[in-house]
Amino acid sequence: MIPFVTAAVVLGLSSGFSPGPLLTLVIAQTVTHGVKEGIKVALAPLITDAVIITVAVSVLSRFAHIHTVLGWISICGGLFVIYLAWETFRAPEPRVDLAPKQARSLGRGIAVNALNPHPYIFWIAVGAPMMVRAREDSLVSAVAFVLCFFVSLVGAKVLVAVLVGRTKKVLTGRIYRWIMRFLGLALFLFALFLVRDGLVLLTVIAKFP
Repeated sequence: MIPFVTAAVVLGLSSGFSPGPLLTLVIAQTVTHGVKEGIKVALAPLITDAVIITVAVSVLSRFAHIHTVLGWISICGGLFVIYLAWETFRAPEPRVDLAPKQARSLGRGIAVNALNPHPYIFWIAVGAPMMVRAREDSLVSAVAFVLCFFVSLVGAKVLVAVLVGRTKKVLTGRIYRWIMRFLGLALFLFALFLVRDGLVLLTVIAKFP
């Protein structure tokens, strides 16, 4: 279970802190309407990702015993995570270009996240395959993966909202850059394991005990 929990935390934190439409909206709503509204935006993935997860896991579970399919999905997921690692490693400081007049924070957050292609790609190529593997290990592992991912993802964005509410300079400077570089390297290592697992499933290399 520990490998799945570790992967969930790394993926969740990197997604939570990485600049993107949802993080930008978290900051904008916090600056404009206060910490409470920023936290509402941070909760959006709990709603939007539920449908994506259900569909992705339902489809992939049918191919759980077809190693070729799972192998290629794992390799594609590894390549996508390498892309995320590169984006995370060289992530610029988030910039706020929004100044909404009315709050409607949760609705805005749901709309932004639903129209963002990253959650769909992530759950199809990475998240759902990890959940299927975790479920093969145990139901507890699968539940732990999902819970740890969302606690890390939402928790990171909530933390950003709280810190921005206290000081707008929290996402600038050396500390932020080093955090993102560390997460980028962690993602890259995780991506290598995904690619390796994919090659094992395709019997390209022998699986070590």
